[in-house]
Amino acid sequence: MDKLERYRQIVQNLLERCAAYSPAKEGVESQLLIDTQRDHYQWMRVGWNRSKRVYHIVMHLDIQDGNVWIQQNTTDTDLTQELLASGVAREDIVLGLQPAYKREGAGLTAV
Repeated sequence: MDKLERYRQIVQNLLERCAAYSPAKEGVESQLLIDTQRDHYQWMRVGWNRSKRVYHIVMHLDIQDGNVWIQQNTTDTDLTQELLASGVAREDIVLGLQPAYKREGAGLTAV
């Protein structure tokens, strides 16, 4: 399996694990949006909590140019550590949710 396919599988497995671990409330559905052609991966919550609309991106990861970009994470899960433990190389992880000047000090790819 080449690196891109391996990273796709790692990201999908990570989202599936996290979504299963954190069940949604009644009336709110967890959705996994997996686009392997464009390499966009999201876990969302969509629905209604009483009379309030719920539309929330919980996690969002992309794969671009061989790097796994962490675009959004509103959980306590340390996605960097999860990706490293799953076999993603440190230099292939980009903290897209941080500005470039902060990424450089994280020891990860600054892109």
